[in-house]
Amino acid sequence: MNGLLKFITCGSVDDGKSTLIGHMLYDAKLLFTDQEKALVLDSRIGSREGEVDYSLLLDGLMAEREQGITIDVAYRYFTTDKRSFIVADTPGHEEYTRNMAVGASFADLAVILVDASQGVLVQTRRHARICELMGIKHFVFAVNKMDMISFDKDRFDAISGEIEKLISEFKPASVAIIPVSATDGDNVTERSERTPWYGGPSLLEYLEEVDVTVEDAEDGFTMPIQRVCRPNSSFRGFQGQIESGVISTGDTITVLPSCETAGVKEIIRGFDSVHKACKGQAVNISLDKEIDASRGCVIVKSSSVKCGNTFTVKLLWMDDMKLVTGRNYMFKLGSKRIPAVITDIKYKVDVNTGEEVKVEAIYKNEIAVCDITVSEKIVADLFVKNPALGAFILIDRVSHMTSACGVIEKIIIGANDLTWHDMSITRKLRADQKGQAPKTIWLTGLSGSGKSTLANEIEKRLFLAGRHTMLLDGDNVRMGLNRNLGFSENDRVENIRRIAEVSKLMNDAGMIVITSFISPFARDRIMARDIIGEDDFVEIYVSTPLNECERRDVKGLYKKAREGKIEAFTGISSPYEVPVNPHITIDTTGKTIEEAAEFIMEQLKLFL
Repeated sequence: MNGLLKFITCGSVDDGKSTLIGHMLYDAKLLFTDQEKALVLDSRIGSREGEVDYSLLLDGLMAEREQGITIDVAYRYFTTDKRSFIVADTPGHEEYTRNMAVGASFADLAVILVDASQGVLVQTRRHARICELMGIKHFVFAVNKMDMISFDKDRFDAISGEIEKLISEFKPASVAIIPVSATDGDNVTERSERTPWYGGPSLLEYLEEVDVTVEDAEDGFTMPIQRVCRPNSSFRGFQGQIESGVISTGDTITVLPSCETAGVKEIIRGFDSVHKACKGQAVNISLDKEIDASRGCVIVKSSSVKCGNTFTVKLLWMDDMKLVTGRNYMFKLGSKRIPAVITDIKYKVDVNTGEEVKVEAIYKNEIAVCDITVSEKIVADLFVKNPALGAFILIDRVSHMTSACGVIEKIIIGANDLTWHDMSITRKLRADQKGQAPKTIWLTGLSGSGKSTLANEIEKRLFLAGRHTMLLDGDNVRMGLNRNLGFSENDRVENIRRIAEVSKLMNDAGMIVITSFISPFARDRIMARDIIGEDDFVEIYVSTPLNECERRDVKGLYKKAREGKIEAFTGISSPYEVPVNPHITIDTTGKTIEEAAEFIMEQLKLFL
């Protein structure tokens, strides 16, 4: 018997993916009796006028059956005389592309359906590119609904030409193009008499015989540490799954990124102590000496994996909010999770032509090549060499949703040579000299809420109290440090990043910094907090409501925004995301500046 084959079915919406797999299971007698009876009964109230609807075997959600589309990934396990299979039936609708990518991430082979009456569509191309992004090297294109075009060979040949042009952009290990009718069963499990011009195998026959084995590009041993096991004072082990290579007792290993070395004292697999372990096995490794290692570190032996903090990556953007440079996310690679920022969008890939298109932002379901910098050096490798250390996801800092999935294409070496230099005069010495705790007091709120006036009064009172301060005002900074920045979303993000970096440097000088910026997006305020440091960041939300801010309209900006003379004006044509847990909240409506400042100064006693 051939080894296990994990494959995915994908393609555009209503191309017949669920029907194809359902018919395959039905014809190959791979259903239990009760499943077959349930299928016949369910089909009576289905969308095929009482005929057997094979898609119902895969589409189990009520919404899927009502709409006649696949929404979630459906996994099925089955075995024939020649092979065992796991199939992931994925949705074709563009709205559910994220679900399709999840299915592709586990597969060795992709069965991409093409509607014979429509040919290769945009979503067909997108799914093919996502499969290639996820490292799939084996493709089967099932040209479905051949019965609707009377099994026309010329039409099949024309579609085959489109497919060959598309797949030529990749470097697949194998490609097959098979004419099928998922509804009638032609060329699904057995060769059909209605395609005498086709000389290849049926889909199931091909899947039973295709060889998807690959040789490891990484010949050394790598194991990301998932957990440190310390059941008692006499044992300390490092648990994880071996991603490449072989390890034996007595071997000398290195732990990255610390580069500490030790000998392997014991290898435990399950409940048994073993002499050797290899790729794919979950083990607990005990070393002959104590070393500093934790979750996110990687145990290696004779491996070429590197430590880095800047990477060129290829990713699929899955978030409703567009991707722009400067925005901060959580970067999850292997067992490591760390803050990261998109430093450059190099280009997006046109899903139709494969061309590289220079853009300022990436939108949902687009594929792009970007540079990413993480907050500290981590262990990584190129995806083509070591998928476990080369595939990642980006997580939104606010919603905690997965914003993107992608692969590392290049580790930027030059950036990794940068080293932070510790100076003789430290932050603590500077702060002690000034007799104060350095903080950044970050005022956020709508234009006209009173931020600048309040920030100015706070600085005056701190100055009179003998504190060393610096006030950074939005307009003042844009006239100097940030004069080259406009008001696009990219520039707004960069404006906040620069202010946060300057604030951090001033905090390192021992100073108390007061900032006054609208900073409307929660993601950007989180970025500022991460740069400055959570313990040194005091967020004050000036919650003066919009109608009061607009009534004041000191600069006449709201009037211009209402007249359409100012684009993306916060509160009018651009949203303001209210802070969830600010340290201090104040509504300046009906308050004198003295009353508002007195309230703030009293609250700041908890932090300064």
